[in-house]
Amino acid sequence: MATIKDVAALAGVSPATVSRVLNNRPVSPTKARLVLDAARSLSYTPNRVARTLRRQLSEVVALVIPDIENPFFTSLARGVADTAQEAGYSVVLCNTDGDVAKEAHFLDIALSENMAGVVLAPAGASSDVQPLLNRGRAVVAVDRPVRGADVDSVVIDNVGAGRAATRVLWDAGYRDIACISGPDEIVTAVDRALGWRQLLGEVSPRAIPPGRLLHADFRVGGGRSAMQQLLDLENPPDAVVAGNNLVGVGALQVLHERGLDPARFGIAVIGDLPFSAHAPADVPVVHLPTRSLGTTAGALLIERIEGHEGPGRHVVIPGELGATLTAAPG
Repeated sequence: MATIKDVAALAGVSPATVSRVLNNRPVSPTKARLVLDAARSLSYTPNRVARTLRRQLSEVVALVIPDIENPFFTSLARGVADTAQEAGYSVVLCNTDGDVAKEAHFLDIALSENMAGVVLAPAGASSDVQPLLNRGRAVVAVDRPVRGADVDSVVIDNVGAGRAATRVLWDAGYRDIACISGPDEIVTAVDRALGWRQLLGEVSPRAIPPGRLLHADFRVGGGRSAMQQLLDLENPPDAVVAGNNLVGVGALQVLHERGLDPARFGIAVIGDLPFSAHAPADVPVVHLPTRSLGTTAGALLIERIEGHEGPGRHVVIPGELGATLTAAPG
């Protein structure tokens, strides 16, 4: 049976444009004709139950994220909003501050206000989206999967990002590489630390010294306190992997305050730094495609709202190493 994606591919337009045509929302006459011809050719019929439900819902979706101050989530939000608005939906942004109680409150509001769906970056290890699913609402998890619920999810290859950040330091000659990751109940933090551990296990003949993995919060303060803790060790490491962009900012602040040049004390950051006085050559960064993360999550949500059925889809998007290092100082 043909899907909205099949119609979009044949018409040479986006699934969001197909949705607009089939729901009598304004598009150019040329695109409308292409979509209708493709739908007719494929004998595509939108799910009637889903269309009946949509008439009862608002043309509003919620985006629930843990930290609007983090540029990672700001860029992600832009991607979701652009995709949803193209399909004729407005987006309500909800900031949980990583608090599961706030998250639950926003999910309740999405249900009570008859919002058409939710894109959710979970605040903790588990999020209760079942009430939304029971009422036929679309839910897509982004950045972090929702445990115990069969919903679409779009995530970064976090293990790969941890490996890439560690590899660039190892290849530059650093041998005692620590890792500052996020809270150990957040899967992204666990997976990035796993990538660090995996890579060192493959390239290093010796065991990782104790105290080299620290779990902090994913904010500047967490990076600062963890970096101070590492540098105060009797035998401190010679390099560190920062588990996200804000942790990287905090770690760099401490290095600067202690007179340590990032070109000598190695540091690699997972996620684009929001601000930094250091040239990219001094601080290699694993770029995370946050805008793509958002647009992909938004597209999956619109497809679900428009009637896509079937088991949850899991999309993994790789990061990209933005710079390499010269050899570490001897």
